[in-house]
Amino acid sequence: MNENFYVTLSELIEALSIEPLYMPEGAEQTRITTTDINRPGLQLAGFFDYFDNSRVQVMGKVEFAFMERFTPQKRADSIGKLFATRFPAIVVTRGLKPFDEMMEAARVHSIPVLTTDRTTSYFVSQLNSYLNLQLAQRITRHGVFVEVYGEGIFITGESGVGKSEAAIELLKRGHRLISDDAVEIKRVSDKTLVGSAPDVIRHFMELRGLGIVNVGRLFGLGAVKETEKIDLVINLEVWDENKQYDRLGLDSDYTEILGLKIPSVTIPVKPGRNLAVVIEVAAMNLRQKRMGYSAAEELNRRLMEQMTKG
Repeated sequence: MNENFYVTLSELIEALSIEPLYMPEGAEQTRITTTDINRPGLQLAGFFDYFDNSRVQVMGKVEFAFMERFTPQKRADSIGKLFATRFPAIVVTRGLKPFDEMMEAARVHSIPVLTTDRTTSYFVSQLNSYLNLQLAQRITRHGVFVEVYGEGIFITGESGVGKSEAAIELLKRGHRLISDDAVEIKRVSDKTLVGSAPDVIRHFMELRGLGIVNVGRLFGLGAVKETEKIDLVINLEVWDENKQYDRLGLDSDYTEILGLKIPSVTIPVKPGRNLAVVIEVAAMNLRQKRMGYSAAEELNRRLMEQMTKG
């Protein structure tokens, strides 16, 4: 994990509604830099090989049942060795009351102790999802990102080609804006890229000759969205009479972003073309392909059948 990306403990507590039981001075700014989580059953038994002390520790019913079998002295020694590794924080699930030995070790080693009423598996899933999103590998790309019929459409192209104008027309037709000009893209899994707007420009859009507008205030909050999965990349370019553009759609093109290949199309721009309608059709066509239907392949099949009959 790139340590340039991190989540502070205070952000984690607020996002997941966790209650602090013990918080040493300044621990709120403790940085969490890995998406991995650990349930320290093996460490309580004394096995510390390959132990990663950068992970948040989570204890639930299983770990507590295991420690209940220990004598108070053995429990204190076992917990003390674990806390001496100086991990960022420990979360106790199911609303279980921490052992006195755990709270004492937390004070000795200045380790935050947190609690939640949620079950262990449910909380671990929530924590893992949150960390995967916040610590994901990311880049910022120039373009406009909109949601059209539930599909995340990343519109790219040279400055002045008409990306923002197409987005405005899409907003008037009931679709939603995620970001204009700069799109922050995160790789949240081996199959998924998520795009969002940098905080400073969220909901703002630049229209040449008009200036900056606030889309959320002009069109209402229903016209904006915080994040969306990137499903299709549409590259707008000025129409080139000497270039052969795809007229059938049999060949699939892809744009690689953060190591993932995203379906893409190139749309030539010239006066008189309604780009918003073309983008809407591209979104609907993408959905049909995902459901197993390709108009280009069906037309090709019909032509081949006609040639065979002839």
